[in-house]
Amino acid sequence: MVFTVAHRLSRFIKKKMLPKHLKITLLIIGLVILPSKIYAQSIEDCLMCHSDNELTMEKKGKTVSLFVDENIYKKSVHSKLNCVSCHKGFKAEDIPHADPIKEVNCVSCHNAALTKHSFHPQILKTKGLGVGKDVSCVSCHGAHEVASTKTGKWSAKNSPISCGNCHPEAIESYKISNHAISFDQGDESAPNCITCHKSAITETAFGNNKTLMKQAQEKLCLSCHLDDPEVRKKTKPSAGFILAYEKSIHGKSLHSGNGDAANCVDCHNSHEIIKASDSRSSVYRMSIPNNCGKCHSEIKDEFNESIHGVSVARGNIDSPVCTSCHGEHNILEHTDPKSPVAYQNVSRMICSPCHESVQLSEKYGLSANRFKTFTESYHGLALRGGVATVANCGSCHGVHNIKPSSDPTSTIHKDNLVKTCGGCHPGANTTFVTGKIHITLDKTDEPILYWIATIYIVLIVSIVSGMFLHNAADLYRKGKIRKTMRAGAIEQEYGNRLYLRMTVNERIQHATMALSFIVLVITGFMLRFPESWWVSHIRDLSSHAFEYRSLIHRIAAVAMIGVSLYHIYYVLFTKRGRQLIFDLLPRWQDVIDAIGVAKFNLGLSNKKPKLDRFSYIEKFEYWALVWGTIVMTVTGLIMWIYTDQVGTFSKLEWDIARTIHYYEAWLAFLAIVVWHFYFVIFNPDVYPMNLAWIKGTLTEEEMAHEHPLELERIKQQEAKEKSEDSNS
Repeated sequence: MVFTVAHRLSRFIKKKMLPKHLKITLLIIGLVILPSKIYAQSIEDCLMCHSDNELTMEKKGKTVSLFVDENIYKKSVHSKLNCVSCHKGFKAEDIPHADPIKEVNCVSCHNAALTKHSFHPQILKTKGLGVGKDVSCVSCHGAHEVASTKTGKWSAKNSPISCGNCHPEAIESYKISNHAISFDQGDESAPNCITCHKSAITETAFGNNKTLMKQAQEKLCLSCHLDDPEVRKKTKPSAGFILAYEKSIHGKSLHSGNGDAANCVDCHNSHEIIKASDSRSSVYRMSIPNNCGKCHSEIKDEFNESIHGVSVARGNIDSPVCTSCHGEHNILEHTDPKSPVAYQNVSRMICSPCHESVQLSEKYGLSANRFKTFTESYHGLALRGGVATVANCGSCHGVHNIKPSSDPTSTIHKDNLVKTCGGCHPGANTTFVTGKIHITLDKTDEPILYWIATIYIVLIVSIVSGMFLHNAADLYRKGKIRKTMRAGAIEQEYGNRLYLRMTVNERIQHATMALSFIVLVITGFMLRFPESWWVSHIRDLSSHAFEYRSLIHRIAAVAMIGVSLYHIYYVLFTKRGRQLIFDLLPRWQDVIDAIGVAKFNLGLSNKKPKLDRFSYIEKFEYWALVWGTIVMTVTGLIMWIYTDQVGTFSKLEWDIARTIHYYEAWLAFLAIVVWHFYFVIFNPDVYPMNLAWIKGTLTEEEMAHEHPLELERIKQQEAKEKSEDSNS
């Protein structure tokens, strides 16, 4: 740069000890009298005046410093440029320069900035000049101290400092975020202000379209947390966890055009993004209710009054919050069967993890068997079977307003039970709700139910075991005899005659009873064991199988009761029926026969008692069937009436009936399988099956083995009749 006359004049004046105003005056006079081609055109020329740190001017009512530090300027990226490279339009007559001064237009050189600085749309509107209150290039980059894009105060490294000049609140929030901490630690993948704001994500930028803005925010967050492998390595959430948001109720709603749906920023905040384990975080466990309450205010108020909300307010980290039940990124609509809060999932997926936990139960004095007793109740069993209309935990306890039973405002308070139960059972009264809801068979809690169950278990084990041992001995003895007969050691000849065992009427009664019994067993145990393998196969046949289970069970029950009532008529008002019941009456001879058969089967006797039309075997089975039918009918009707005729019976009476019904069903089922099926199917004398229930007749061989005394009587009667006919 060549020194100009002006520069030499300025150096001369500076050396003289003159007052400031006099120095300026001499400079102006000198410049005026200099030739017209001599005017300020170098840095040194301009610094004649602007190196004075007291040089100021008035601008829009404010005093503005005109001082330029030569040392700072020489370190700037513009140090090789003259002042007039930016401050254009100087002419000879502009001494010291034009008034008003032309605004510096940075975009004359940095035209690309117009597209790169969209986060400040004011730059675009004013072409970088910063007219009026708008932001200009100087606001961020400075004037004469413009530094390198890699090291300057406005660079990516220092953008929080630069941006903080105008956005102090945002920067204060950013400083405590995980982004800022990682950024300060030198993590190049950590975002700074420019990282996120390099694209204008504002409602104004999207034409005041809130939906588009929030979609853009989500896309921005995913660009790092999902699409950047380096970021993924340093953060804990998996890709699956992050992607779950798109399929959540929030994600689907946002992408379908609902601008009020929550996105990343709504939950995690924009600048104050802190990991969930930090108590300052918006997604910290204890902060979740307030965070969700920003959108769901009514639910938040309801939750805060609940036992869970009160516990959270006290700082109990074990208490459930919104995300404990609904999930985090994967929050689904409650009607979605995959949602943990879906009707059929609430009890199993939401309530059980806490209320079945031994650790939490001991810690807070809760009952650990609440979920177990629910799953074994009618409601729990039906729910496990897939019935969508039966009550779950929330149906009785509430959803967000769960309160202890001691709270008068609780849905399960004793004064509110009638109303709560009446929601599903119209007409419910105090009788209907009398009794415990969560029952056990514990001797202390429910002594009546305990003794009923205990007595039945003893009966089932002893009776069925006795049946099994009896049949095992019978099978062994008859098998041995059959083997001897095949060897030819025993030869017997029998006629081809058939003997009537069951009339058509009796076969219809038997078939109706058998079919109804089988249907009752299947549909009854379907309810008690809804997740067993055989029930799952039935449900695979039809998705509505469990929905119609109750109806089919009741139809079969009516059929059994109907055929039982007809049988009573049959044995009282028909000749064959009266003879049937007379022959089935227990006699002392039955005891003698049972002992004799036992001795024979055990090898203690070589003589088997001759059994009549109905032996102790059939009599035991018949009267057991009569007893079982009466018990099952009475208990079944009590349960049916309790449900459909609300208020007739109490809850305790229903529980007694249900307990008896269940164990009597097991006794009946096992008796049929072990006792009846053996004698009509697996019995060597009739194997592979006694067809009397189909054909109505027995062969002479079958009569000789099973009912020899009856066969002898029949033949004696026939012989007597034949003799009388011949004599006449």
